[in-house]
Amino acid sequence: MKKLTVAAAAALGAAALFAGGSGIFIMKNAAGGRRQTLDEAWKWQTEHYDLSWYDGIEKEEYTVSGYDEYVLHALLLKNPGSAGRYMILSHGYTDNRFGSLKYAKIYLDLGFSCILYDLRGHGENAPAPCTYGVLESKDLLAMVEDTRTRYGSDVIIGLHGESLGAATTVTALGEKPDVSFAVADCGFADIENVLKGAASQAHLPPQIVDLASGFSKLNGTFSYRDMQPVLHLKGNHIPVLFIHGASDTFIRPENSQRMYEATEGYRELHLIPGAGHAESVLKDPEEYAEAVRRFVEKVTALT
Repeated sequence: MKKLTVAAAAALGAAALFAGGSGIFIMKNAAGGRRQTLDEAWKWQTEHYDLSWYDGIEKEEYTVSGYDEYVLHALLLKNPGSAGRYMILSHGYTDNRFGSLKYAKIYLDLGFSCILYDLRGHGENAPAPCTYGVLESKDLLAMVEDTRTRYGSDVIIGLHGESLGAATTVTALGEKPDVSFAVADCGFADIENVLKGAASQAHLPPQIVDLASGFSKLNGTFSYRDMQPVLHLKGNHIPVLFIHGASDTFIRPENSQRMYEATEGYRELHLIPGAGHAESVLKDPEEYAEAVRRFVEKVTALT
């Protein structure tokens, strides 16, 4: 039997590790975990939040051509007193546009119409792997441009994102979109620290994430090292409100702290005590809404 080279041995070891299931699980779920249906998301929202206002508001469904003509499904919640003010809300991983409903009422009360949309590979959109903000941010930029084309070049646009949606929002800021402000809730500064933390909690070696990253790139998507929203804040002067649950053990609050320190424009950081991942608005809805209100009123007065 011929002696294996170091490279061949490493490749065989990686193959054996992935064949054992752990690497395959990370690759599959990191990019293509099961997405919620609209019905599932609606059920969860109604069980946790008061959506009694939803039926009485005028709505419009439409589609937008995203990056590389990828079709995005969107829902407009019309505010008759918006006076040309629009919020574009980006949901979290495996969720869909209904996942943003818990934030919509905050902005409706501030006089904004709200645009909720399905991120690529989610909701009613065609299947697509998650790229943790790389292509999602390009879709968001298309949403911004569509909003200006559809509702007027002089409208005020704000962005709000949760988790993956926050990473998408922050990454989009690197292209200096024509928006007035952004709110980033529990976003990651880079995806590697999140996945390695999850691997550690599952008692798996952190190197498995590096292997998954390499396989991800070989499969025609992107290396996890391409997925670093924090790098897109260099030179950013769009005001950003970072919100994070102080007890978030999945995407730790240090991620928002890093992004807070990286951006060069006006920024605020609010940590919600006792809140886990994507739980801030549920844990303390009054403080959440007040933090958003103060921030929006301050930065829109500056624009």
